[in-house]
Amino acid sequence: MKAETFFTESDKKKIAEAISAVELKTAGEIAVMVVDQSDAYPEGQILTGISVGPLFALAATELFWQGSLWVFAVSAIVLTGLLGWLAHHLPAVKRFFIPRARLELQVKKRALTAFYEKGLYKTRDESGVLFFISLFEHKIWVLADKGIYEKITQETLQSYALDIASGIKNGQTTDMLCRAISAAGELLARHFPVKPDDINELSNEVIIGQ
Repeated sequence: MKAETFFTESDKKKIAEAISAVELKTAGEIAVMVVDQSDAYPEGQILTGISVGPLFALAATELFWQGSLWVFAVSAIVLTGLLGWLAHHLPAVKRFFIPRARLELQVKKRALTAFYEKGLYKTRDESGVLFFISLFEHKIWVLADKGIYEKITQETLQSYALDIASGIKNGQTTDMLCRAISAAGELLARHFPVKPDDINELSNEVIIGQ
């Protein structure tokens, strides 16, 4: 699934409304971003090819060419390249060959990059919060500006990500995301109550990335 089609127009409207409702109660600013993937992970294709290609080549050589070494060598090279190329178009296969820690680290890094690329750090009270969804990795990261971290821990913020992940798994992505936004908003309101001169500093629309 692609980021552009992950949420329907109705979903996007519902998410924007949830953010708007939260920001009536807090000086915190919430943004939601969804991307196709946080990295190209070329090693996933390479590992798929070199892990599976030679095995297929060996089986084919034994079955059809009586274990010919030359046939095995050529077919191993061809199948390694072919399966590596196929892995690019089969995300579940490619993801299987990438360590979980690598996926998690890259999502964190991509979320941090997006936070600055999209100008989410430019709030008056350094109170921006980003709900970052990376589809290929099946992972969510909740990132906040330093003003938020003075009062709220990353562990607390990340607990909302677990709820959203559960919603994605159960086909209730938008409902769980809006629920997480509301819950985060209640917490933000306690620590960062809305101010008389508060303005909406960040767009409430879902940000679509690649």
